[in-house]
Amino acid sequence: MNTTSNPRWPELPTAAWRDTCATLQLWTQIVGKIRLTKSPWLNHSWHVTLYVTARGLTTSPIPDGDRTFQIDFDFIDHILLISTSDGTARQFALVPQSVASFYAAVTANLKDLGVDVAIEEMPNELPAPIRFSQDTQHASYDAEAVRRFHQILVNCDRVFKQFRTGFLGKASPVHFFWGSFDLAVTRFSGRRAPRHPGGVPHLPDAVVQEAYSHEVSSAGFWPGGGAIDYPAFYSYAYPEPAGYRSMPVRPEAAFFSEALGEFILPYDAVRTAADPDKALLDFLLSSYEAAAINAGWNRDALECALGKPDVVRKV
Repeated sequence: MNTTSNPRWPELPTAAWRDTCATLQLWTQIVGKIRLTKSPWLNHSWHVTLYVTARGLTTSPIPDGDRTFQIDFDFIDHILLISTSDGTARQFALVPQSVASFYAAVTANLKDLGVDVAIEEMPNELPAPIRFSQDTQHASYDAEAVRRFHQILVNCDRVFKQFRTGFLGKASPVHFFWGSFDLAVTRFSGRRAPRHPGGVPHLPDAVVQEAYSHEVSSAGFWPGGGAIDYPAFYSYAYPEPAGYRSMPVRPEAAFFSEALGEFILPYDAVRTAADPDKALLDFLLSSYEAAAINAGWNRDALECALGKPDVVRKV
């Protein structure tokens, strides 16, 4: 392993941007809940997610009657842009401001564009939630840290999408969940799963049970907190098959966290690797194999070679 970082994979120590991370998560929850409120339900809550762009995160087009609108976080010029399919747009600067102030600005700009939407104001999947309109506690925005976070998301998005090409079965898009604040990609065996017990803090059991209605192997990137207080990649299986947690997973720095019930690969192990893309892809492939082997997935039917640009997959 190299002792110096690859400049394309920047450092992002959790402690250094903890307050900004907490504020940004709440801002993304406001925007994500707008998509949730206006979009028809799609399996596994795929209708609520955000997507990585070259400049930040986007809702993608959201239906609004006979037109659409879209909300984009620009983490390069640090603006929030709301645009509509009839050519109108509004924007405001992403600067240190409270969640309440951000919520008021988003609401006012949507109203000015003629978009009528009312969201559930309580945050999800967070301890001690505060209504968005009343949250003056979270108000940090370190633009440089956010820029580095975005660069990491861009890198993860690229590698996750490469990983996704090696699967013929049902697979999720590479998407950003604002509740848990992670970028994720999920593969499905095609089989129903046992009913999930629920119990996720500040998330209805019905939502969790619908999300895990089918057997999965899921992986992603998370900026850290709690039991893993540093940025890390994770991978888990639901339901967890016997023998799963004892399987060897690459690279060497990966381990199974008993506290989380997931395989973990510290981001710094990828950032400082001789080939970060390969290190991350090895983790994605080997942790998926741990699930697929022990759960008896039909791998011959579900898997294929990783895709190559402009090369048709052989059948």
